[in-house]
Amino acid sequence: MTSLNCDRGESQQMTSVWMDFTECYSDTVSSVAAAARSGSVKLMRHLIRQGLSVDCQDNRGWNALHEAASAGNKECVREILSAAATRSSRGIQAYVNSLTFEGESACYLAAQHGHVAVVRLLLNADADINQLTNDLSCSLYAAVNGGHKEVVELLISKGAELDRPHTASCWTCLHQAVYEGHSEIVRMLANVCNLEARDDHKITPLFLAAQYDRQDCLEILVNAGADVNSQAEDLATPLLIASQEGHEGCVNFLLDHGANPNLVCSRDWPQFPIHAAAQFGHNNILRKLIALTDRACDSGDGMVSPIYVAIESCQRQSMELLLREGYSPDAQDCSNLVGPLSPLSFALDLSSEGVSDMVRLLVGAGATLKEEEWTSALATDKTDLLQLILQHRWIPHPETPSPNRQGKMLLTPQERETLICAALGQVQFGACWMPLLLKAGLEPSLLLHPYMFEKAVSTVLNYLLEFVNWSTLSPPLQLILDRRRVEKTWEPYSHFDHVPCLSHLCRLQVRAVLGSDVLMRTDVVRQLPVPSLLHSYLRFSDIQEPSHERSDVQPVSDQIEEHLRPQ
Repeated sequence: MTSLNCDRGESQQMTSVWMDFTECYSDTVSSVAAAARSGSVKLMRHLIRQGLSVDCQDNRGWNALHEAASAGNKECVREILSAAATRSSRGIQAYVNSLTFEGESACYLAAQHGHVAVVRLLLNADADINQLTNDLSCSLYAAVNGGHKEVVELLISKGAELDRPHTASCWTCLHQAVYEGHSEIVRMLANVCNLEARDDHKITPLFLAAQYDRQDCLEILVNAGADVNSQAEDLATPLLIASQEGHEGCVNFLLDHGANPNLVCSRDWPQFPIHAAAQFGHNNILRKLIALTDRACDSGDGMVSPIYVAIESCQRQSMELLLREGYSPDAQDCSNLVGPLSPLSFALDLSSEGVSDMVRLLVGAGATLKEEEWTSALATDKTDLLQLILQHRWIPHPETPSPNRQGKMLLTPQERETLICAALGQVQFGACWMPLLLKAGLEPSLLLHPYMFEKAVSTVLNYLLEFVNWSTLSPPLQLILDRRRVEKTWEPYSHFDHVPCLSHLCRLQVRAVLGSDVLMRTDVVRQLPVPSLLHSYLRFSDIQEPSHERSDVQPVSDQIEEHLRPQ
């Protein structure tokens, strides 16, 4: 072997070592250490009698005792200790506690691999039970990490320090036992350790049990008296972390044993476990928490509805569950906490392309339509959002509101007023939204506004005029039309220069009697005692939608007049 020269001279000390970590360890250990590792007691005894040293270290700082202890060769350990007692230059106690370059003692190595008999032998030889390694571990921590129950039991009985923090995260042995899920070791430690020991984030062992789904360990800790509502540095609770990770069994156990679902779990905003369940789509847990969480979080001032986190994480099923269980689609204004003014405005902000599932759910659930929402629907050449709204909302006549129709929700007067304001502010997109609104029952007279007459392009303005009696416009509106005609910014249809035909006046009267909403969104015209030819006409279906091109097609009204004219 390349390191045999290190054995010459019983008291020879290694003052320097060539640290070549590219070599295999088997080529760098002493002969005694190699025999100890393999468990060859006779060979090792022979080598020692030949005068070879038990002190010699390899390029890891390991000597023969480290090798024997790590391999669990009890008889080799006994022989080495006997030899060291009379032949080691450092004395038996110093030799027993000699450390590798990683700060590992023989006792640590034996405990790490679960060699209880070797650990006992080393402790009887005055091994330091609490010696720390370079990374702050110790014999007990190593045994706990490896799940070596008998070694743990022995070290506890011999007075090992129990609650000292280990590792850079300041975990105790109890933290590590829980993390690894060694429930029998947790049971032992729970009787002697500090149950509320905290790491550098003030996390307790019970918190870890909830976080990593160690339900057996969780039950042991709770039954031993651990606090189920302990809060970490950021105020997170075991119930919050279990809800976030989706550990249903842990959530149920915590709730059954006093966990409070209404503890605020964040320093930044009033977060509850229900938010975590909604955010990550753990709907069985969410259903349980809905029943137990104070509904003040739904719409209360200074709170944040879980609706918001379901939107942000695109958890459709969580959103459906919350809405079905009565959570408001409007929630509260959270602009002072997390930004959104309302769930619908938040969902619209997050919709990059088209209408998202979140927007569909909120509109379907009756979310209030404010100016921002109407603007989003109208200030675009895409009509999918407006069509969605009109699928779920009924625009009632302003003077004779209709009862709820076809399962749709009525727009409130405030919503209708906001709609008109938004529409007038988006006249440039009128060719897109005006046909949809008028065919959905919006009373056309609501759009007879000076701003509309000033700003609308010819095709849009002409389309609107087709829905009214253009000969009875108010003088201010007529003045605007006259001026635009002179300026050539409006090109009217030729029939606007004449009094509307009788058929058009009749359908205006029918609409006035029935109401625009009933006329345009129901089949009521089919019940009228008029020829079927007139059904579509009475619903203004003949009016061509606005475009940038002028149509040369004869208006259907002229066709009907021609048909009714006496032959």
